[in-house]
Amino acid sequence: MPRSSLPDWLAYLERLHPKTVELGLERVSRVSAGLQLKPACPIVIVGGTNGKGSTCAMLEAILAAAGYKTGLYTSPHLLRYNERVRIDRQEVSDKALCNAFAAVEAARGETSLSYFEFGTLAAMWLFLQQKVDVVILEVGLGGRLDAVNIFDADCAIVTSVDLDHMDYLGDDRETIGWEKAGIYRAGKPAVCADVRPPKRLLDHAAHIGARLKCIGKDFFAQPESLQWQFASCDGWCLSLPFPALRGAYQLDNASACIAALEALRETLPVTPEDIRRGLLEAAIAGRFQVLPGRPVVILDVAHNPHAARALSENLRQMAQGGGKTIAVFAMLGDKDVTGVVAAMKDVVDLWLVSGINLPRGMGASVLAAHVAGAAHEVFPDIAAAYRHACQIAGEDDRIVAFGSFHTVAEIMQQEPRLNGKPAFPYC
Repeated sequence: MPRSSLPDWLAYLERLHPKTVELGLERVSRVSAGLQLKPACPIVIVGGTNGKGSTCAMLEAILAAAGYKTGLYTSPHLLRYNERVRIDRQEVSDKALCNAFAAVEAARGETSLSYFEFGTLAAMWLFLQQKVDVVILEVGLGGRLDAVNIFDADCAIVTSVDLDHMDYLGDDRETIGWEKAGIYRAGKPAVCADVRPPKRLLDHAAHIGARLKCIGKDFFAQPESLQWQFASCDGWCLSLPFPALRGAYQLDNASACIAALEALRETLPVTPEDIRRGLLEAAIAGRFQVLPGRPVVILDVAHNPHAARALSENLRQMAQGGGKTIAVFAMLGDKDVTGVVAAMKDVVDLWLVSGINLPRGMGASVLAAHVAGAAHEVFPDIAAAYRHACQIAGEDDRIVAFGSFHTVAEIMQQEPRLNGKPAFPYC
């Protein structure tokens, strides 16, 4: 049946495959071959437990500042599917996505594709149609068996390795690190921004002959009072502005970007000024995003212990006038809620807990049990919890909404300062 609109296509993709996630490259590779998706431009693939989206945003902004036509594919989206596919830093149109989905549908025959696999092929089809100069692909889950890994990276970045998606990737950092290292390629530049890289990641890179550069060993980020320094063993030494993306951990992500660009300098040359401009212009919604006005409202998609620890540290470093911290909190049921709460318990004064009305969502009463020892209230939905937070918060208080992409997206739809649209982080 013909599908004439983007909502029609997305509803179709959700029904197409019996599983939400099915790791493996055979099916998606077969359809890619049918579409003749053979990109000739450089490809950068970014994986990791956390930091992928921020790293992709900084790469995109730096390369765009250098004059390159960029193609960026990320996931998940907050409000619109179009957020996942950007060309020249602009979301592609509904019409373009429909055309791409139609091309994938015509090529797949009887091959069943998951929602993410279908979208990955459609994004690359659009990038080739638009003749972009460089493609940036964010891994959806893991790395080795993720759909983006059918394409060979000219440089691959692993931002961090921690426990998440353990049903698919393994239950320890070593196994997860090996899965993520699957995006590295023999003889190609590879970057790791985890300060404690798993041994299996290092061993895999050495085994295949990847040209691995690790933070703290091959490149370094040193913060100073008004700027930060990037230095590498290959000779680059730059004085740089702090990224527009907030959080101390963003220096690790930024330095990974620069290390990757240093490795690609023969094919994608950039200047120090391009890097400075890109760091100041990079933007991504929902990553320690601070809305203007008082009380302070912070939106963060942190949904695993590693990300929650980073959020907690950012909150500690953020100036506050003696007020309390009110959390609007909702999570999916397959996440490590105990670990997230443990990371945040010392910085939250009041928990406003809600369920997420999705098959994977955790019910409000179940989530409330995880914060039973702290001051908390339970609400029927995220919007109600957020409205209550705004009603009770004083000017010196701060509201922190976190726990999942769904939590942040719901508040974005309610928040008049955003008008239902992801906004650039305020600095």
